[in-house]
Amino acid sequence: MTKYLISFPSAAMVFPEEELQAVADAAHAVVQEAKDAGVWVFGGGIDESIPPIMVDADGSVREGTYPQTVQLEGGYSVLDLPSHDAAVEWAAKIAGACRCAQEVRAFQYDPAS
Repeated sequence: MTKYLISFPSAAMVFPEEELQAVADAAHAVVQEAKDAGVWVFGGGIDESIPPIMVDADGSVREGTYPQTVQLEGGYSVLDLPSHDAAVEWAAKIAGACRCAQEVRAFQYDPAS
């Protein structure tokens, strides 16, 4: 089994505000389906009200982030799946629920994790 990251940026979710509850309900239903199927590992949205910080190797803390991740926000799901095709199928379910395209990436295999 491979763990897959299925994600989208916040700006991709475009729908009328009055549909927010329906979108949330649909997303929660897909999450429950993944849990029931035993493939759910973790998921959630980045809290964009809390700015990122950097923790250096010496333990010092500073504000900011890596330049290439300054726009890291949105929603993320990690699923443990048997194939890339299965990841695409789950991404389609999440895309339908969230009403936006999903990016699919595979984590490298690590036997220690």
